[in-house]
Amino acid sequence: MTARTFVKQYSTAACRYVAERNHAWLSTRAAPLALPRIVDSRPTELVFEWIDGRHAEPRDLVNLADHLGEAHGATWSSGLRHTRLSAPHLVTDGHSIPGFLGPREAALRRRFRDGVITTLQDLHHALDLARKAASGPAAFYKDTNPRNILITRSGRPITLDTDDLSLAPFGYDLAKLVVTLSMTHGSLPETWISRALTAYNSAAGTHHPALGGTTMPRLLDYAELHGILTAPYLGHGGYRWPWNHVRPTPHTETHQHASRRQQCP
Repeated sequence: MTARTFVKQYSTAACRYVAERNHAWLSTRAAPLALPRIVDSRPTELVFEWIDGRHAEPRDLVNLADHLGEAHGATWSSGLRHTRLSAPHLVTDGHSIPGFLGPREAALRRRFRDGVITTLQDLHHALDLARKAASGPAAFYKDTNPRNILITRSGRPITLDTDDLSLAPFGYDLAKLVVTLSMTHGSLPETWISRALTAYNSAAGTHHPALGGTTMPRLLDYAELHGILTAPYLGHGGYRWPWNHVRPTPHTETHQHASRRQQCP
């Protein structure tokens, strides 16, 4: 009997190579992060073992926050301790993980050109949020959205899709999970977000006390950036609500300026 597999197609051999090297780096540096095993590598394909599970849901938020905090702390301890967020992180085999700020600035400017950000004032505010975020200890960003996580029958989270990986401040990928769960399922109770942040900080802080200091205002600043960057995908991939309809209510008044005029397709 042949074991079931999942075949991921890539547009070029270079894209396949990047995804494969990202997978290898996370597999060795980001414990307890678990990834499907690669069983074959072809010029423009990766063949993964099949994993049975369901996609992440709001009820998983606190457990996933703890899981992310542990994984981010592990990568800091095992390779990112002396890394600056503003520069790429060179991996020993010559592969590099892009820095945080450059890709975000480029993406925000694309959102302005595409009309998601509609005024220069709002663009400058969003760029300022990104620049303020590019400080502190380095973790990684792997686009933690519900579709990129499978929860197995035992409750173990399995992380999918290593196509894109970059450096990011602690808490940034947790903010992506908060935003994408909200855009998929609707507003999350504020107590859940608070509990998730506490779990994340506690887990990250076991690696070094300085890693457990993400504040709620900082997390929600990151969420504003994700709301802008994810806006073009509304109506696709399960995203049913724009972020400015489902963000936590207390944050709305203090951060309207960055995204009040987002135009979502």
